[in-house]
Amino acid sequence: MEIRRDDYGFFGPDSPSWKVWAAPTALIGFQRAVVLEHFDPFLAAAVADSAGIYDDPRGRLDRTLAYFLTVAVADGRTAVGVADALMRVHAHAKGIEPITGARYSANHPDSQLWIHITGWHSVLKCYERYGPGPLSPAEESRFWAEARIAAELQTCKPADVPASRDEVRQYFSEVRGRLCTSEHADRAMHYLLYTPRDRGVQLWAGSRLLAPAAIATLPRWMRQMGRFDQPAAVDAAVTPIARAWIRALSALDRRPMLAVARRIAPATADVLEAHLTSGAPTNAHTVTPAEARERLIAHA
Repeated sequence: MEIRRDDYGFFGPDSPSWKVWAAPTALIGFQRAVVLEHFDPFLAAAVADSAGIYDDPRGRLDRTLAYFLTVAVADGRTAVGVADALMRVHAHAKGIEPITGARYSANHPDSQLWIHITGWHSVLKCYERYGPGPLSPAEESRFWAEARIAAELQTCKPADVPASRDEVRQYFSEVRGRLCTSEHADRAMHYLLYTPRDRGVQLWAGSRLLAPAAIATLPRWMRQMGRFDQPAAVDAAVTPIARAWIRALSALDRRPMLAVARRIAPATADVLEAHLTSGAPTNAHTVTPAEARERLIAHA
């Protein structure tokens, strides 16, 4: 699998995005993010109507994480290609949201913004708590600038993406009144945290290993709203265990990390392995999404 033919993509080897998205903590962060998505009633309705996480939970989740990782580390042409493919899939996810009776679309800018922010914030939060620790102020500023660049591939406005941790908090404060749970949302969130055994032993076990660590990073109001809160004693106990597990997977020999990823998310593991083993691209520089799209059109 070749993901870096032309260039270093949008961010490059020294970027915090490469560091955070390719870390094993991204597995915990991703579970956190896909659970939070369901606080948006329109996304919860889209998930319920498509039934993708119930028919093929492993494949659906794996492809989504592979998308985020590809955008972060692949060359620009590859990243734009997978983003366009995802937008085409989302274009079919339309219907009526049962709580409000309003129409929903998975490609609606507000829903796309919620997915984007919860995804980037979740992987950073788990990287800080269970991985190497907080980014430097300069790296964190750059991380959110890179999140805005990645948003150019979606329908939301890049300028709406927070540019700092304070702006992230402000965003959550502003949207809190629009968030809710429902029968659909409750079912999906608990399914993602504790996937039934009949969906495969690996996914069953993997979800249960990651869930306590993912929940421990969430504010109490989210945990209570989603009805998946856990005692403070569990939070305290899971933190050193998760940190030790991440240290073991972060060793110089990346084979353990790849082996774990392949068991839980094989498509993501393919992207990760390609990232870790790729040599220098033809042009050893970064590109903008606009430049990448021009290159994609030229090769069509």
